[in-house]
Amino acid sequence: MNKPGNAVAVTILDKEYLVACPPEAQSGLREAASALDTKMREIRNTGKVHGLERIAVMAALNLSYETMQASTRDSAIEQSLEQMHRRLDEVLGK
Repeated sequence: MNKPGNAVAVTILDKEYLVACPPEAQSGLREAASALDTKMREIRNTGKVHGLERIAVMAALNLSYETMQASTRDSAIEQSLEQMHRRLDEVLGK
């Protein structure tokens, strides 16, 4: 398959897709495609979800939920750190 400029070939569930992508983001795109492929294979292997479109939607929902949970955890950690900094400033008399 010929690749147009700045296109990256990724394989998801044994199907190849060409995705336009700037050179500096190609590594991240490959990682994202690999994560999606892994999640879709996990869902398909349960045998509970049939059809590529349904598997893709379930994988997208799962990955989106995981991303939201990570963001929430990051936010909570950031708030805790800010509280600790304020307490340290109070203790140190700033």
